[in-house]
Amino acid sequence: MISIIVGTRPEIIKMSPIIRECQRRNIDFSLLHTGQHYSYEMDRIFFEELNLPVPDHHLDVGSGSHADQTGAIMSGIGRVYEEERPDVVLVQGDTNTVLAGSLVAAKMRVPLGHVEAGLRSYDRTMPEEVNRVVSDHVGDWLFAPTEKARENLLKEGIDESKILVTGNTIVDAVYQNLEIAKKRGDALKTFEVRPKEYFLVTAHRQENVDNPEKLQHIISALTTIHKQYTIPIIFPVHPRTRKMIDQFQIPVNGIFLTDPIGFFSFLQLESKARLVLTDSGGVQEECCILGVPCVTLRENTERPETVDVRANTIVGTEPERILAGVQKMIGGSGGWSNPYGDGTAGEKIVNIITKRAK
Repeated sequence: MISIIVGTRPEIIKMSPIIRECQRRNIDFSLLHTGQHYSYEMDRIFFEELNLPVPDHHLDVGSGSHADQTGAIMSGIGRVYEEERPDVVLVQGDTNTVLAGSLVAAKMRVPLGHVEAGLRSYDRTMPEEVNRVVSDHVGDWLFAPTEKARENLLKEGIDESKILVTGNTIVDAVYQNLEIAKKRGDALKTFEVRPKEYFLVTAHRQENVDNPEKLQHIISALTTIHKQYTIPIIFPVHPRTRKMIDQFQIPVNGIFLTDPIGFFSFLQLESKARLVLTDSGGVQEECCILGVPCVTLRENTERPETVDVRANTIVGTEPERILAGVQKMIGGSGGWSNPYGDGTAGEKIVNIITKRAK
């Protein structure tokens, strides 16, 4: 039996092709949700929209410090596995859920597969970087999305036989869900915008939104962008980000702040945006796949492939650099190639697991 662990919105989305492939082939699997994202908008709505099964186990860990949250997840997974005893554990990405699941699997000597292995920002101040490095080094099957990710793993001395380049399941998820999204209402009509006549924004990373100066810079840059380009800026606000905007008393002008929205609505908005500004790794990938220019509000990225193909530029949080990045990407030629695969990563991963598990 395969135990698939998820805990956050990106994990749910990126694991969905693997879950669907297991269902299609009647492979025995169990879905464990840690509850790292725990609001309806950030969690349950994605299971409903993506037509995924209700998790077999839900730990409801909620928020907390990195230590408290990771420890609570480890304890909960350990209790489940004492009874369930899976044959394989699958984790995806770089969250505290991934770190906890990887450590429990390694200590209980259950084969561990890490989906989206080998990503590196080379910035150890990012909790996500620590999480992904540890998971890769205790993993048994490292499903690298690109050759660059594979090279990162080899440079760290990881056994080549553990590394399998499969493409990224986000391509599967985008391809599978974009047509469905078009049939589930019209997000552009809801937000009263037209294709290529608005900007879309996401910001949630702790190093950005918990820092009053950086968050102020981001909001200030967005206000200037709105004045300069005179088109709407839609900003679905992560609960953490909204809390910090209120706490730091940052004025917001010319930006349409909205509550988090469902995956299908976001995918519609993302696919038709003139440009996206984000600090999300997953959104960088999605924009690259969809052919939408991206400006990344960070000093580094673990998705350098998006920069290599000129789908993305890294600008940090200084307003002048953000404005320059927007000008650069709007003036770009577009038409880049997608470096993340052909949309069959989920099938490839399940094929590998079923063969190797035997």
